[in-house]
Amino acid sequence: METNNLLHNTNIIAHVLFGSIALCLGLIALLSKKGKTLHTKSGNLFLMCLIVVITTGLVGVFIFKRNSFLLVITVLSGYLGFSGYRVLKYKNNQPKILDIAIALLTLASVSYFLYYFKSIGMIWSPIIIYSTVGYLLFMITYDFLRYLIPQSKYKNLWLYEHILKMVSAFSAILSAFSGTVFEDYQPYSQFLPSTLGMVVAIGFMVYYANKNKSLKRKI
Repeated sequence: METNNLLHNTNIIAHVLFGSIALCLGLIALLSKKGKTLHTKSGNLFLMCLIVVITTGLVGVFIFKRNSFLLVITVLSGYLGFSGYRVLKYKNNQPKILDIAIALLTLASVSYFLYYFKSIGMIWSPIIIYSTVGYLLFMITYDFLRYLIPQSKYKNLWLYEHILKMVSAFSAILSAFSGTVFEDYQPYSQFLPSTLGMVVAIGFMVYYANKNKSLKRKI
């Protein structure tokens, strides 16, 4: 029993530590100039920390039987971080086996959560649960539908996808962090970071859309 508690506490410490580091790195990536060394390095380190956060989160759910909603928030940030990285890497919408496999695995994880929905402890607000699951399903649906977009029309969409997914991955971790630390202020401490993240993502997308239009006019 003592060994089990020690492992559980170690897992929690690792989850919190790397989650906090991921937040700092994500903030640096957001504030630094896009495409430059600082942005690239902080973004890559953010993804590495995110892997640890996902792993410890899954261990907490499946091995230590913590609240299953952690599975959804963990899967959301993990899937968006993975997909956002893949979009940047390939910059096209050609189907790839790994992307499809991860999307299907994510769907299976969400299905697991929904199947056992009635048996979990509702320590999180229903509005957070429904919005999180809904957003994740929306993004997965889009990722499958994007394969139908002609390559000629998709050529510039990868940038906006990357922005939305990476900012959403960051805001998902921030939402989980603030919702846990400021528990007395739920559900506002949970959905406000996500709302702020969406506003930031839209702001960046509008900025780069206008920038691309300006460049085309100069050509």
